[in-house]
Amino acid sequence: MGRLRRLSGREVCRILAEHGFRQIRQRGSHVIVQKLIPGSTITVPVPLHDQLKLGTLNTIIRQSRLPRSLFEA
Repeated sequence: MGRLRRLSGREVCRILAEHGFRQIRQRGSHVIVQKLIPGSTITVPVPLHDQLKLGTLNTIIRQSRLPRSLFEA
């Protein structure tokens, strides 16, 4: 397992958009993105901070069900 990059909220949104997520709404500094999958919907909130904390990034990765390698250095 590689080391996670220090990413901003906008960079994370870009990675998620490249993998089928689309922005549903924004309230303040938080963007809500969704991806429709057969029989379900994946919803992930992303804070638009300059640099996300590693715990926040790990939670986004887990909720998005995307491979961790997309976010590694």
